[in-house]
Amino acid sequence: MNTPPPQTETTIADIWVDPRCPSAWITSRWMLEVEQVRPLETRFHLMSLSVLNEGREVPEKYRQAMIDGWACVRVCVAAQHRFGNEVLRPLYQAMDHLIHHEKAGLGHDMISAALEEAGLPADLIEAAEDTSWDERLRAEHHKGMDAVGSEVGTPVIHVPGPDGKPLALFGPVLTPAPRGEAAGTLWDGALAVAGTDGFFELKRGRDRDPIFD
Repeated sequence: MNTPPPQTETTIADIWVDPRCPSAWITSRWMLEVEQVRPLETRFHLMSLSVLNEGREVPEKYRQAMIDGWACVRVCVAAQHRFGNEVLRPLYQAMDHLIHHEKAGLGHDMISAALEEAGLPADLIEAAEDTSWDERLRAEHHKGMDAVGSEVGTPVIHVPGPDGKPLALFGPVLTPAPRGEAAGTLWDGALAVAGTDGFFELKRGRDRDPIFD
């Protein structure tokens, strides 16, 4: 069997995330691991579960999170607008470590700590309750999510297709994040299914809670 030549050209992968989503956090950490074993550059973008679930019936335990979830994504959008898209990566990582590892919640204390950790100005916290950022947030959200439809959540990943147009897929949803070559092997498989014409879904029931390592 002929072995395909190794990939040498760097692939740009765009991932859409909401800081409050544990699945997106684990997938993003997997992609950062893939960067160590494959020629990959991950660019971070924002979606909002609060935007996604507007007008939908959601379980009572999620309703407050939908309200509280606006603050951190507004601050992310404000930081992106002021300093460029590259600030989302460190800010998102700071927020998610606090949210998912330190159990710091979604409030202003968490956001302020994340801004400090990411080396960003403290006054960005003013965007947390400023609804004028919502239009920009919605545009960023739809840029990533419209390509995969309304029946999915986060993460969403876009990669270049063979015809130059982006291939978009939801997931992979996994826990824990694989490491080393295992991460690269999963990436190879994700590219294979994303590039298969007519592929839509591959799924099984979850049997464990998110594992943050």
